[in-house]
Amino acid sequence: MNPLPQGIRSRFVPGINGLTMHVLEAGHEVANRPALLLLHGFPELAYSWRKVMVPLADAGYHVIAPDQRGYGRTTGWDGDYDGDVGSFRMLNLARDALGLLHALGYSSVAAVIGHDFGSPVSAWCALLRPDVFRSVVLMSAPFGGAPLLPKAHETAPARSIHDDLAALDPPRKHYQWYYSTREANENMWHCPQGVHAFLRAYYHHKSADWKQNQPYPLESWTAPELAKLPTYYIMERDKGMAETVAPEMPSPGAIAACEWLPEDELKVYSAEYSRIGFQGGLNWYRCMTDPKYIAELQLFSGRTIDVPAAFIAGRNDWGIYQVPGAIERMQKSACTRMSGCDLIEGAGHWVQQEQPEQVTARLLKFLSG
Repeated sequence: MNPLPQGIRSRFVPGINGLTMHVLEAGHEVANRPALLLLHGFPELAYSWRKVMVPLADAGYHVIAPDQRGYGRTTGWDGDYDGDVGSFRMLNLARDALGLLHALGYSSVAAVIGHDFGSPVSAWCALLRPDVFRSVVLMSAPFGGAPLLPKAHETAPARSIHDDLAALDPPRKHYQWYYSTREANENMWHCPQGVHAFLRAYYHHKSADWKQNQPYPLESWTAPELAKLPTYYIMERDKGMAETVAPEMPSPGAIAACEWLPEDELKVYSAEYSRIGFQGGLNWYRCMTDPKYIAELQLFSGRTIDVPAAFIAGRNDWGIYQVPGAIERMQKSACTRMSGCDLIEGAGHWVQQEQPEQVTARLLKFLSG
C-alpha cells in the first residue's frame, strides 16, 4: 500500500474473531510502549490515520490502525447482502478490537480513538471493557449513550420519521436507511462516474472545502429539522448517493489544490473500494437500523462510559449535529469523565486528514492529562 508515510508498516494478523486483519502500525520498533488503537469510519480505511500515526508514535506510543471488518485488505467477513449481517453488529465489532489487541499481546491500551463509525465502536469498547480501553477519544460522531429501554406501554407512532421525510417537498430520505438497502452498494460501486470520482465528490462534499458546510444544532428529530441537513445526510428520495454527490464534484483546479487528499492518496481508497465494493461497510448501517440489534444493546441501557473521554470534530462538520441532542447527552450523561469537546477550525468531517497537526496536538494533550 503506497504512498505510506515513512515509519508506518503494513502487515496481516490472522485468527481474530474469524478475520485476518490488515493493520498499519507506527512506533512498533520499540517494545513495551503504551498502545493506541485507531478505528476508522465509512467509507475509509486504516489509511485514514496515516497523517497522525507517526507523530503519535514519536510521542512514545505504539500506534495500531486496522482495516475493520468489511473494509480494505481485512478478510474473513461475509460481503453478501443476504449473508451473515449480524457479524457486523456493534458488539461483534468491539469483539474484533479486543481480539486484535489480544493477538498483539496487549492486555490494555492507553486509548481507543474512533472517527465517524469508528467513534461508536470506540465508545462501546470503553463502555463494555474499561479495564482494557483505559480512555477514549470520539471524533466527528458524538455518542449519546446506550439505547434506552422502551417505557411501559410505549407504542410505535402511527407515522415514522421516514413517512414524514417522504412527505416533504421535495421528498427526502435518511442516508443511514438508504445505506441499509440492497441497491446502495451497486449504486456507488458501479456508478457512471466511477469509484474514484465518486469518492472525490463524496469526500469534498463533507469537508470544509465545501463552503456550504456551516453546521448548527437542530432542535428535534423531526422531518422539517432534519431537512436542514445537507443532502449527503438527508437525501432526495429518488436519488442514490452517487447521484447526490456528483453535482458537487470539485473542479480540476480545486482537486490539484487539495493538499489534505491529493490524487495519489485518494487512489489508495478508490483502488480498495473498486476491488471489494462498499457492502462490508454498509452492513454496519444495516445493523444500526435494525431493531433486533438495537434491542441487543438495550441490555446496557443506563450504563455510562467512566474512563477519561474527549471529543474532537471539525468546525464545519454536520456530523456533530446529525442526531439532535446527542452531543449534549454525551457530555451530560453518557460520559462521566468528559474532558471537553474540541471543534477544529478549517476542518469538516475528515478532521484527522484535513487538519492532522491540530488533531495530533489535541490527542497528545488529552493523553498527557
